[in-house]
Amino acid sequence: MAVSESGLLRLAEQLKERGSSRFLLGIVGPPGAGKSTLAERLRDVLNEDGPVAVVAPMDGFHRSNAELDAMGARGRKGEPDTFDAERFVAALRQVRAGRQRVEWPTFSRVTDEPVPGGVVIEDEPIVITEGNYLLLDEGPWKDVRGLLDEAWFVDVPDAILVPRLLERFLAGGRSRAEAEAKIAQSDLRNAALVRATRDRADLVLGGFVSG
Repeated sequence: MAVSESGLLRLAEQLKERGSSRFLLGIVGPPGAGKSTLAERLRDVLNEDGPVAVVAPMDGFHRSNAELDAMGARGRKGEPDTFDAERFVAALRQVRAGRQRVEWPTFSRVTDEPVPGGVVIEDEPIVITEGNYLLLDEGPWKDVRGLLDEAWFVDVPDAILVPRLLERFLAGGRSRAEAEAKIAQSDLRNAALVRATRDRADLVLGGFVSG
């Protein structure tokens, strides 16, 4: 079932009731499921009475296009090894330790590159990280789940994912043929990989519906 605005308010209240110590929430799901939308709306609801939450996206740890070109992996961008998982885990450890200032990278869909220091985490008690591979149990990703206080899994059917991904890639400058090939050859395989991790989540949601 999709998360309504009223349902989101209830989830936000539950997070606020957890006290003032740092709480690290992971929002997980396949590409195009609406993780970013949910994370950003949840942050906005939590911050209505003052800043208590910040979003720290996993996408900021995409490897640069130059690095992907050197790896011969540009066409696979978005797969687990095309992220700097070690650096992501190290940043999560800083947040988990309560470090007062952590400069966190974000990702620009305009330049298709990470943006260093795109968000700064200071003394916010709630940090929301969102991404595909937070529950993956292999390589450096296996350390992520233990750093999260809670993980929510967000998913929608492929019939919704595919048009969203197509629109995203077309807006980013790909041709329709390139976008369709990327979705078929990479993104849907990634979605299957991510869905196989949903049993490690504390809560399974069906996406966010505004209004």
